[in-house]
Amino acid sequence: MKRLSIDLETYSSVDLGKSGVYKYAESEDFEILLFAYSINDGEVKVIDLASGEIIPEEILSALSDENVEKWAFNANFERVCLSRFLGKRLKPQGWYCTMIWSAYLGLPLSLEKVGEVLKLDKQKMNEGKGLIRYFSIPCKPTKTNGMRTRNLPHHDLEKWSTFKEYNQRDVETEIAIKKKLSAFPMPQSEWENYWIDQNINDRGILIDEILVDSAIKFDEILRDENMDRAIELTGLENPNSPLQLKEWLNKKGLEIDSLAKKDVESALKNAEGDIKEVLELRQELSKSSVRKYDAMKNVKGKDNRARGLIQFYGANRTGRYSGRLIQVQNLRRNNLKDLDLARSLVKNRDFETMEILYESPSDILSQLIRTAFIPKEGTRFIISDFSAIEARVLAWLAGEQWVLDAFENGEDIYCRTASRMFGVPVEKHGVNGHLRQKGKIATLACGYQGALGALKAMGGIEMGLSEDELQSIVDSWREANPNIVSLWWDIDSVVKRVVKTRSKEGYKNLVISYEKGILFIQLPSKRRLAYPKAKIGMNRFGGESVVYEGIVVGNKWDKIESYGGKFVENIVQAIARDILAEAMMRLEKKGFNIVMHIHDEVVIESDSSSIEEINEIMSIVPSWAPGLILDADGFESKFYKKD
Repeated sequence: MKRLSIDLETYSSVDLGKSGVYKYAESEDFEILLFAYSINDGEVKVIDLASGEIIPEEILSALSDENVEKWAFNANFERVCLSRFLGKRLKPQGWYCTMIWSAYLGLPLSLEKVGEVLKLDKQKMNEGKGLIRYFSIPCKPTKTNGMRTRNLPHHDLEKWSTFKEYNQRDVETEIAIKKKLSAFPMPQSEWENYWIDQNINDRGILIDEILVDSAIKFDEILRDENMDRAIELTGLENPNSPLQLKEWLNKKGLEIDSLAKKDVESALKNAEGDIKEVLELRQELSKSSVRKYDAMKNVKGKDNRARGLIQFYGANRTGRYSGRLIQVQNLRRNNLKDLDLARSLVKNRDFETMEILYESPSDILSQLIRTAFIPKEGTRFIISDFSAIEARVLAWLAGEQWVLDAFENGEDIYCRTASRMFGVPVEKHGVNGHLRQKGKIATLACGYQGALGALKAMGGIEMGLSEDELQSIVDSWREANPNIVSLWWDIDSVVKRVVKTRSKEGYKNLVISYEKGILFIQLPSKRRLAYPKAKIGMNRFGGESVVYEGIVVGNKWDKIESYGGKFVENIVQAIARDILAEAMMRLEKKGFNIVMHIHDEVVIESDSSSIEEINEIMSIVPSWAPGLILDADGFESKFYKKD
């Protein structure tokens, strides 16, 4: 046996969507109902475990044999569920995921959608969702169903028979996808990165249960207090209703378009008296400070560790990791100086002191979200992140030597950029220090062909800059970075030429090719970015552009228009991702326990290692990136935070 393809149908009273597979499989009532498998892509067999059938011994031994490839669509689900079923952890090595392979080729992360995009003969069966609702989750007790809370096979034998067909079809669809993708194999190094990712997800990260429960309780008290005060001031039945509140504000003489965050902030600038207080209460009531705490409570297992928070290849345009469940990639930044004091007040439920010390306790709760992640007893967190990695990679790729020199000399890149843009020396908190902010906003907004719109999105207008000033910042930045500007136009030209001629071209340390309807960009690491069904189309300005297909807002599969700067952004972010993946591989091989990583930062749970050692490992330049200058900065902490 070389290859085993698997699909499971399971039951658990835990909500899979809210809590993730680790907590789902940990439930006392978790059960594998059906086990469909195929050996070496042959005939699919279904084992009806719910009806007493058993898994053959050769299949059970194959599950633990690293030499037998185990394949599934979203293999993490099958591996975690089978680990619970067998009573032992199945290591990720030897497990392969068709969903990850699909993502590598720019396809959706859904079996149904991949089947549709690839126009497979054997698609996922539409009846599946209804059958899963019937057999895989608890049912509502009614007089008709005899007040039962679960549907078993004998309650509807016809549905059960269809459920078995559905289980079989999923394996057939997974095998068909594998065959379609076989012309474009995923590099072995990426499977090794996937296994590292699975180890990190299996390890999980400890949640401070006392802080989480206390924060949720405090939020309830605050909401009740704020709601009572808002009712007292407005006389409204529900002052949290935008419709009712807008009407009240209009009667008070305040015309307001909406109660969106920016509109409320704008109205507050001139508001007085009751109107001011009501708008402030509106701000407090609309804060979602505890949603993340609720998510932590839903996800953490019996040992208080949250698992499954990182999705490998979650961003399939670049291959970057994305957040799941608690969405750790999108945590509120903390700027509170004394986090320790605020944490202890919340944990001790000293809410009275909190309300005396802090103007907005709900804002403090938001800032404390990061600190709910803690190291296990006897260890501390070492948090290390790459310094300005995208700016470094962009300059390296473009050959913008003055930027590389600035990084090598340890200069402040925003000061150096401003100095280059305006032709004067710029020092932070020193001579021409006011120009540093312009250097910063330009560095962050202009690197990927961003212009006026990008600067506005970065808050240029709010900084007090006029449109003319913003345009001059764009022009000055482009003048200061001619090689980066050339990179956009060169990439744009090469990509268009390759798509038109269905050919292959090398550019710098990239290889751009068109194969069987897919535009590929090979990175220096030899990993490839994929743009399915790429062709030349018309952009919104009436010019020529490359159009490909992919996932857009709303999780729909649609056409996406691209251009030089956007391709450069994808390439730079993808290279930065490869550097992070390689650093994590080195750290794991040296025995460091990574419990979480966010963007360009790793969080390590350690009892002895030093910050310097971690930073040194992070700063090793990959063999495929000669000339790149990397730097990592770190600190240690007894809870997760931004330094």
